Amino acid sequence: MSRSTPIIHKTRTQVVVEVLREKILSGDIAAGEPLRQSALAEELNVSRIPVREALLQLEAEGLVKFEAHKGATATVLSVEQVTELFELRAMIETDLLAKAIPNLTDDDFLQAEKVLDELESAFKHEDAVATWSELNTRFHTSLYQPANRPHTLEVVHGLNTNCDRYIRLQLLLAGGIPRAEQDHRDLLRFCKNKEIDKAVELLHAHILHAASEIRDLVAQQVV
Repeated sequence: MSRSTPIIHKTRTQVVVEVLREKILSGDIAAGEPLRQSALAEELNVSRIPVREALLQLEAEGLVKFEAHKGATATVLSVEQVTELFELRAMIETDLLAKAIPNLTDDDFLQAEKVLDELESAFKHEDAVATWSELNTRFHTSLYQPANRPHTLEVVHGLNTNCDRYIRLQLLLAGGIPRAEQDHRDLLRFCKNKEIDKAVELLHAHILHAASEIRDLVAQQVV
């Protein structure tokens, strides 16, 4: 059933959060680069208050770091962080998927397939890179939602936000798109066939393979 998207009024802070998040994730703002509130306020034509609030929200997402006497900087990429974040994802998401598969319906599969088609279309256009992670998360979420574990799903979304720029690195620089496409199609097939063990094994390998490629990229400082 299709529903019209409601018009959402965004506060200045929300707009600033989205702009700065995109700049950090896309690399326009480099890791370690100082984020000067007065300069950002002038660039975005807002007061310093929404900039300050936006930086605090981005700190909670792991994209910004506040340090004494230095102020805010874009978080530096870290091999240790990649390992921790992706190992957590592998543990939590495989458990969610195993719990969700028995409850997945034909409507769930139609929704997952629709998102996957959008993702594969976006993969063909590098100017759509900003939507890759969002669509990837929506695909996985459509398979996890029927587990009926809202708090766990919230944790997963938080992890995905922190993994976002790392995932883009892997897809853009490590040539991860063909494998991602194949893994997603196989995962959907296993879920449809209620092959829980195969689906869980594939998802676990899918997440940890991405982590391995990203660790190599970060270690080489190809950013």
